[in-house]
Amino acid sequence: MAGTGKAHLRDDDDDIVLRVDDLVVDFPIGRTGLTVSAVAGISLDVKRGETLGIVGESGCGKTTTGRAVMQLPPPTSGTVRFEGADLTTLDKAAMRTARTRMQMIFQDPISALNPRRKVRDIVAEPLDIWKRGSKAERGAVVDRTLEEVGIDPERAAESQPHQFSGGQCQRISIARALVLDPSLIICDEPVSALDVSVQAQVLNLLEDLKAKHQLTLVFIAHDLAVVKNVSDRVAVMYLGKMCEVAASDALYERPAHPYTKVLLDSIPVADPEAPDVPPPITGEPPSPVLPPPGCRFHTRCPFATDVCRTTEPEIRPVGGNGGDHFVACHHPLVA
Repeated sequence: MAGTGKAHLRDDDDDIVLRVDDLVVDFPIGRTGLTVSAVAGISLDVKRGETLGIVGESGCGKTTTGRAVMQLPPPTSGTVRFEGADLTTLDKAAMRTARTRMQMIFQDPISALNPRRKVRDIVAEPLDIWKRGSKAERGAVVDRTLEEVGIDPERAAESQPHQFSGGQCQRISIARALVLDPSLIICDEPVSALDVSVQAQVLNLLEDLKAKHQLTLVFIAHDLAVVKNVSDRVAVMYLGKMCEVAASDALYERPAHPYTKVLLDSIPVADPEAPDVPPPITGEPPSPVLPPPGCRFHTRCPFATDVCRTTEPEIRPVGGNGGDHFVACHHPLVA
């Protein structure tokens, strides 16, 4: 599994809102001297108005990547450039100001909202903290934003989060993220805790808001079927490393990495007569405390050879024709 190489990064700096280079996030384990290598040297970029999907199974480091972009916590090493500024070098005051332009939507919408406060006050809090406009102007912004996400402002003024459904709470979280008029929103599995019918509604809402407010999105999920519908570009992670980056359609039509192929084959088919074909991998991912040498996927890959066990692959273009498809694999499925 890669992490080495930056062939997938684009050079159009004027259009790049977010660029992450060699991001590393390690967590120490008590006094043992060992560390958990949650993110191990990944690089990515996101153009203005683009949606980048980050996918991978639980524990691959995708959520940690999103939080490290927000400097929560600050990464162990690497750079995070947002709208031209390196966030890793900013002091607390400058970082606090930068966060008004980048917001986050969390996985559990109910626990993300203060249960003791009225919903309208929750959405208004960012504006109150930064004293954006007069009280009347802030109230108008809150009302307008709540209406945009499908929440009645009058009900929100009198109700607390527990009086709303999970889908409504996620809409409220989206409204809170929008009130400061950010340019980038990091969505950390925003629909995984919702019913399937509600998932579609929230995804459609995000798409509408993205177009209306000219947003740039980083969409983190483990469900590739969901990511395909919302992403312009998709990055696949495994055990803290980047293994494949491609335009959404190209990745789903011709996955180049064996791990990506396994993830796609794991998507349920809505056909009771479809044959049950088990994926060609076994076992659990290795420990991020002591990751294997070479390609980190080689312990589960059916195509692994000696070079996979000793040499880390470098990310490189595949598919020909200068397309936007890159993979870190010694034996890619696409030439």
